[in-house]
Amino acid sequence: MGLYPDGDDAPASDSPALSQREVETKGPLEVETWNESFKSAPIWQMAGSYFVCGTTTFILSVHFIPFAIEDRGISGTTAATIFGYMMGLNIIGALGAGLLSDKIGGTKNWLALVYFMRGIAYVCLLTIDSVAGPWIFASIAGFSWVATLPLTSSLTADVYGLKALGTISGITFMFHQFGGFGSVLLAGLLFDITGSYVLPFGIVAALLLPAALSAFMIKERKYSIRYQTPLPTPAAGD
Repeated sequence: MGLYPDGDDAPASDSPALSQREVETKGPLEVETWNESFKSAPIWQMAGSYFVCGTTTFILSVHFIPFAIEDRGISGTTAATIFGYMMGLNIIGALGAGLLSDKIGGTKNWLALVYFMRGIAYVCLLTIDSVAGPWIFASIAGFSWVATLPLTSSLTADVYGLKALGTISGITFMFHQFGGFGSVLLAGLLFDITGSYVLPFGIVAALLLPAALSAFMIKERKYSIRYQTPLPTPAAGD
């Protein structure tokens, strides 16, 4: 649009600096319409990871407290307190993830780390057979619960641009919801069959390593606009 950052004055007419209109920076995968994004790998890598994100968070939203009561013998009050503590850590996790991505970069690395941390949390939850297990789990998982959202949205914008960001983000988040409702139903069904939540929690936990690898393998430096060199347009060279 040829505008300058909010609050900045336009450079003097004799300034050698190029205006935003005169500098063209475009990512290799930047799209005009949302369906163009389907032709490249990053959207499927992010959607696949988001699917796992949904499975591993929705199942907790519905079944964590019953798990703590039935499988760990914890009182309902304590289980609810642990869950509330975990939700409180979300604030730090989400803000911290966004800050690290903005200040340091390497968004896909932070995203992969978030999935890996959640996997470690699930291992603690399933292997520590005492009240300490859920507390340790909550301390680790709390930081990673919502942290995927700012990282995935930011990476989507960096790779595919802003023109179709709303729709592309909605599509990847749709996979998150698919994973979520599927895991809730699966956990209920398997609990009815086995009388325990260990199996469904173990199944969704096993998906976190592939999710971390999928996020880590996104070629961010190749496709993200953050790492592209601005090129003067022909008009700027006249």
